[in-house]
Amino acid sequence: MLMAMQDSVSELCVFDLDIAGVPADGVAADLSHLEKRAKVKAYTLSKDDKPVDKLGECLSGCKLVIVPAGLPRKPGMTRADLLGINAGIAKGIVEATAKHCPDAIVALIVNPVNSIVPAMCELYKKKGLDPKKLVGVTTLDSVRANKFVHEITGDAVDNINIPVIGGHAGVTILPLFSQDASGRKIPADKIDEIDKKVQNAGTVVVEAKGGKGSATLSMAYAGARFGAAVLRGFEGMETVEAAYVNCNIVDGFEYFSAKCTFGPNGLQTVHPLGVLSDHEQKRLEEVKTALKDEIQAGVDYAKNEDLNI
Repeated sequence: MLMAMQDSVSELCVFDLDIAGVPADGVAADLSHLEKRAKVKAYTLSKDDKPVDKLGECLSGCKLVIVPAGLPRKPGMTRADLLGINAGIAKGIVEATAKHCPDAIVALIVNPVNSIVPAMCELYKKKGLDPKKLVGVTTLDSVRANKFVHEITGDAVDNINIPVIGGHAGVTILPLFSQDASGRKIPADKIDEIDKKVQNAGTVVVEAKGGKGSATLSMAYAGARFGAAVLRGFEGMETVEAAYVNCNIVDGFEYFSAKCTFGPNGLQTVHPLGVLSDHEQKRLEEVKTALKDEIQAGVDYAKNEDLNI
């Protein structure tokens, strides 16, 4: 719905499986009544259909593909537990984008993002495609950090912009409070507490929903915010948004989350981490330790897979 409300969206394609609780045709019909310019179409496959064979019409001409897919986490389940299942789901869609819209930005909201993005990027590389077209959406971490800082400081939330670097799971999520005027107001003895609050926010939602889902509403908001940033970039308005991408801003890491500028051709610049506080420098080492293994898990997955295009 949030993407259908974007004035820059001329056509919105909704895809889901026929086992979905609400048919994609119904979702599209509902969205088509919004008083916005977007023309909405629905596409439905069975679980045994291959997207690469059936989604040509859906994906051809797309400039942005947002993929909020996969099994959600349940209480007690780690993101690593999801890799085996969700990597296969992501691969089906990425295979289709590689064939039908290889120049599109593919925004992956598929856990575990820290492993899924490297896996899919490595598969793109095998086909000679640009891995920077595939990005992991980490915007929700920034959204949460901004909200939590607002609650502590009372500053206008629209004026708060906490960069979040590293990855998109637990300890790999590193908010840089020192790089925002409101963030710098947080007392030193409170930094560790709010840092952990951002890290664990997803788990809080999973537990609060009692096994009936993970973050969906806040994730939809964050995903649409990210999508809007990419679209503004396409229109010539360079926009900065955090993302987990293929880059070389940290020695020894091909994948990292950082501030990114999106422009007419998609991902334009991945920004350096900047000056970090002592706390953030220490946390960065923790991020690297955890993230290294999670990236490797994704790379290992890709070694035994290929895109059939």
